[in-house]
Amino acid sequence: MPRAPQRHHRRWLRPAAVAAAALTAWTAAPSAAAPLPPDGTRPAHCSRIDAAKVPGAARQQASCLAELTTAGTVASGHTDPADWAGLTPEGLATPRGVPGIQIDGYFPDTSTTNTNHVWNHDSQFVIRLPDHWNGGLVVSGAPGVREQYANDRAFGDWAVSQGYAFAATDKGATSATFHRDGEAPGDALAEGNHRVTQLTRAARQVVARRYQRPPSRTLAMGMSNGGYLVRWQLENHPELYDGGVDWEGTLWRTEGPNLLTFLPPALRHYPAYAAGGAGAEQAHRAMEAAGYPAGSEFLWPFHHQYYWDLTQRIYREELDPEFDGATEAGTPFCAPGTPACDADYAYADRPREVRKAVAKIALTGRIGKPLISFHGTYDVLLPISRSSDVYAQLVRREGRGHLHRYYRVEAGTHVDSLADAFRGRVRPLVPCHRSAATALERWLDHGVRPPSSRTLKLPEGAGPEKLLTHCPLNG
Repeated sequence: MPRAPQRHHRRWLRPAAVAAAALTAWTAAPSAAAPLPPDGTRPAHCSRIDAAKVPGAARQQASCLAELTTAGTVASGHTDPADWAGLTPEGLATPRGVPGIQIDGYFPDTSTTNTNHVWNHDSQFVIRLPDHWNGGLVVSGAPGVREQYANDRAFGDWAVSQGYAFAATDKGATSATFHRDGEAPGDALAEGNHRVTQLTRAARQVVARRYQRPPSRTLAMGMSNGGYLVRWQLENHPELYDGGVDWEGTLWRTEGPNLLTFLPPALRHYPAYAAGGAGAEQAHRAMEAAGYPAGSEFLWPFHHQYYWDLTQRIYREELDPEFDGATEAGTPFCAPGTPACDADYAYADRPREVRKAVAKIALTGRIGKPLISFHGTYDVLLPISRSSDVYAQLVRREGRGHLHRYYRVEAGTHVDSLADAFRGRVRPLVPCHRSAATALERWLDHGVRPPSSRTLKLPEGAGPEKLLTHCPLNG
């Protein structure tokens, strides 16, 4: 589904917003792929490299690698650290000893935001094929507006070290200007769903050719916007997957809640709370009413500075471009009452066309395969009460509760790097992914149902080192 970079009537976001995107590593620097070793000197594990052709790809480049994890791909140029910066704790162990084949490439597309490999081409993908294959395939889409390597540290390394083939896509448009792609509001986000489906179908064929048999298990995995993609795939294309792991997935609902309903109240009320004085208590109550829980206040300044405004503006620009206040020059954060400002954005009052745009990407809860979801209670970018709590209710309402397990992780927040900045106050979620993935494997392979949905309490007295490696789902 090629998307033309149209909507030229839109103005560029102000430089401060783009700078914020860079600080949060939402854009990635170019990387270069290592050349394929000459015939006759190929390692034994590359004997079937010519069979690894990606159907439908406009360009692809296969490489024999001694190491498919970031322990080797950083040095060889087969990943981009800027793409996954900030998503994981510093102390996260890096597995090693995973030789295999990596395929980088892109599908036909007309937009050019992804600069990896100096290709300047969107719909880029990466497929990794470990020598010691466990029979499975993990497929993912990038979180936020990052690129195809964004999940490498969070769970790409884990996947190939466990023997999975691993495939990831940039979703078809990247960076803080992703909304300039597509012909109509909502198109750029909807393209992400198509690109994951496209990659899944292609990767399954690649795996079958490389290993001479189809995958016995195909899993969808993703965090944030990538978690949303997992949900959408299991709702709309369950035939392609055996199950999925949803890490703090974004919720899009036509009538709300969604990003455009809970981010503007944060922009509107946080300045009064931060200023203190007579209005601080009332502003605090308004923040809690919008979904930002008591106890998470220490995270609000960071999110106000880097996340709330940028996220609201770029996604509102994608879904409601006629609301032009956010593109006016001026201070990055508007005071309450400022005309034509995203802090005053009211989704409920916007024209019907905005809901039509959201309807293109809306979730229903009608999953068709087993799904394990987890989300941190201190997530103040996608507040849990306005996102995953609601999605779990949708799944139950649709009669699919037997296919779902949902774990609320006490003191977890949206990006695990904040566990380093706020040691002992924020719990990293990466070990919860490992527990969820293992539980899903047991569910699919042996019929062992995971523990019932619950809140995973922060263990008393557990230090940062233990929290980095332990997240029992029965806790």
